[in-house]
Formats: sequence, C-alpha cells, structure tokens
Amino acid sequence: MENKTDVVAPKVWTVAWTTLVGGLGVLFATTTVAVAMEPLAGILAIPLSTIQWISTGYLLALAVVIPIVPWAQQRLGGRRLWLSGLTVFLIASVLSAFAWDAPSLIAFRVLQGAAGGVLLPLMVTLVIQAAGGKSLARVMAVVSVPAVLGPILGPVIGGLVLDYLDWHWLFLVTVPFSLVGLVLAVLYLPKDEATRPASLDIVGFVLMAAGLAAVLFGLSNASKDGGFLHPDVLVPAIGGALAIGGFVWWTLRRPGRELVDLALLKHRPLASSTLLLFLSGVALYGAMLLIPLYFQQLRGMSPLTAGLLLIPQGVGSLASRTLAARLSETIGARWVVAVGFAIVALGTVPFLTATEETSLALISAFLLIRGIGLGAVTVPLMALAFEGLANDEVPHASVINRIGQQLGGSFGTAVLAVILQTAITAAAVPAMGFQVAFWWATGFTVAAVALSFLLPGGKAPTDAEEEEETVEVAATSS
Repeated sequence: MENKTDVVAPKVWTVAWTTLVGGLGVLFATTTVAVAMEPLAGILAIPLSTIQWISTGYLLALAVVIPIVPWAQQRLGGRRLWLSGLTVFLIASVLSAFAWDAPSLIAFRVLQGAAGGVLLPLMVTLVIQAAGGKSLARVMAVVSVPAVLGPILGPVIGGLVLDYLDWHWLFLVTVPFSLVGLVLAVLYLPKDEATRPASLDIVGFVLMAAGLAAVLFGLSNASKDGGFLHPDVLVPAIGGALAIGGFVWWTLRRPGRELVDLALLKHRPLASSTLLLFLSGVALYGAMLLIPLYFQQLRGMSPLTAGLLLIPQGVGSLASRTLAARLSETIGARWVVAVGFAIVALGTVPFLTATEETSLALISAFLLIRGIGLGAVTVPLMALAFEGLANDEVPHASVINRIGQQLGGSFGTAVLAVILQTAITAAAVPAMGFQVAFWWATGFTVAAVALSFLLPGGKAPTDAEEEEETVEVAATSS
C-alpha cells in the first residue's frame, strides 16, 4: 500500500499540467519545422544552406538564453517570468507565420527560440519547487512528456501541414498551446513570493552564451565533408570550449554572485545524472537521427509516413514512464536506468541488418520496445538531478541539467551523422552504411548501460524517513 506521505499534492499536478501545455508548444516549434527544410527552400526560392537557419537559429537562441533563467526568475518571480516568456513565444510564433521573406522568418524564429530557452528550464523548476523535492520521479514523468511527444508528433504535424495546408501553418500550430497555456498560468500558477534584487553577471553570461552558441554551431556542421576536422566544426567548437572554460574559471571566483551555481556539481545526484545525460547523447539522440533517415533516404518515404512509423516508439515511452517512476522511487534510479538502456539496445536490433525490404511490422514492434526503454531512462535521470536540493538551488540545477542534455544531444547527433555519412560513402550499398551506423549506435547504448552504475544506488528517502532522520538528529544534538 502506498504511504500516505508519498502522495503527490494536487497543487503539484496543477502546476505540472499548466506548464506542460506551454512546454508542448516549444517542442512542437522545433520538430514540426525540422521536416520542412527542403520544401521551404523550394517555396521561398532560397538555398537549403540559408533555410537551415530557420532551425539552427531557433536552437542556438534557445541554448544561449538558458543560463540567464535563474537570474531572471530571481528578479521577476517564476510566475511572471513564465507569463512573459510564453507571451513572447506566442508573438514570435505569429510573426513567423506572417514573415515576408527568409531573413524576417529567421529573425522571428530566433526570437521564438529565445523565449523557448526561458520556458523549458523554468517549466521543470516551477514543478520541482511546487513538489518540494517529494516524489520527484512521478512528477518528472509528467513534466518530461513534451520531450517524448515533440519528436514523435512533431514530424506528423509538419507532414500534414505540408501535404494539406499552407506553409504558414507550420508556425501557427503552436499558437493554441500558447493561448491555452497563458490562460491556465493566470488561473493556476501560484503567486510569486517577494523577489530579490540581483545584479546580472554580464561577463559570465557573455562567456557562457558565446561558448554554447559556438559549440552547438560547430557540431551542427559536422555532416560536412571532413566531419569533425572541417574548419566550420573545429574553429567554433574549440573557440566555444575555450569560452565555456573561461566561464567556469570566472564563475568559481565569484561565489554568491555567479550566473549559474557550479558548486552544485559537488552534489553527486546532479553531477552523475547530468554527466550520463550528456554521455548518452549518442545512444539516445543520435539514433533518433538515424531512424527517420532510414525511412526517408533508404526506403523513400515521405516525412509524414516516417513520422507515423515513429509513433510506436512514442507510445512505448509514454507507457513505461509511470512504472519507471515508481520503480525509481522503490529501488533507486541506477538499476532502472541500466535496464532501460539495455531495452533501448534491444529495440535497435532489427536495424542492425535492416534493408529496404525489412518488415515494417517487425520494425514497429521493436520501436515500441525501444520506446519503453527510452521512458525508463529519461524519467529517473531527470528526477535524480534534483534529489536533495533546496528550492533556491533548483533553478541552477535545472539550467545545469538542461545544458548537459542540449550539448549531449547535439554531440550525439553530430557523431552519428558523421559515422553515417562515412559509412554510406564507403559501403557498396546504402543499406550497409545504415547498418554500420546502427551498430555504432547500439555499441554506444551498451556502453551507457555500464555508465549507469555511476549513478547513486538506493531509493530516495520518503517523507516519513526524512522526518524520522530529522528527529534523530535533533535528539542527538540535544
């Protein structure tokens, strides 16, 4: 029987579902457009290298703004910052839909990405703070839903728009999420407590923003001839790494005045979960690049068809999240994550020998299995990052965790893009190139199973156990 003290308060679910609506808009703004690059290039009569900035500019702006969120929340309050970010996101979405040329569309997408960079970490922060550090895995199973639905439903929505509607609707599909999200936020987000004046660490922000933008831009160029040795990859990546190193040096010299509190990385749950999210980027996000490309490039399917074929993976991930959360709270995150990665590897097996003729029914069944593993991995890892943190530490932990995911995902995608390109060039037939890339992805996933044992063992203490420990400490002190 569930301990009464482990029941999640209704107000926590109210905050979770309220922020979830806005978060879905941000993720769909990324994934619906991702499938539309080539069609948009033809419609707007511009090179593909230019139209790519509709996606690249959005993602770079999103990453650059993330480090400033703790300071902005301290100055404005979480509720006001959420309403402001969602309002800007709504305006940018409408402006993008009515853009008159490629430069204006790119500019509005950058504005939209900047607003998204505020909303994503803030969504996690507001819910974790509302939960007060209790039942984090179950709460995170809801908060991380956009990360599952975005990559699955986004391509489907994008394909439907391209097939049946005008391209402007690619940017209007997020408007209902923003409008409903604003109404829900006004009604249900708790009022802000007294805010504290805080000066912005300008030097730290410039170093971190420039570093993140440069590294992510460099990784986005890894598919060019030469891979990671191409100057468009090496120069920005090295420059960005140096800027991030400068940010770390600057921040550690300013305790109490830092933009992001890096001292929290001494907290093992946060450090280990963020490290594993980064290191598993190849296993999780890289394979998410390969599978749609397999459907589209090797089997000649449309973006819409490829998106529909990915639905079983999303269904599996949604189905396993609640169980993964319960198990994580019962036996600890370590074994849940390790088994989850093993299931992900199992779900990738058919792609190791896949050709143009491989049964789609077989692939769909294993994608369902793969999705179950993905749900088992992501929920415990994201929840573990906030275990044992005070409320005022949560915004900084959310930023650290989000940056780890962002860099890991970009690195993973870049690595497997280079592997795929090299393998296809060297292979006698294209199918063999995809098989080689999937073997690498599976190998990285198996390695992630071993890395899972870096995570702390054991379950998180229940409320009753925490109270008992507090009483014992007080008795010992007296």
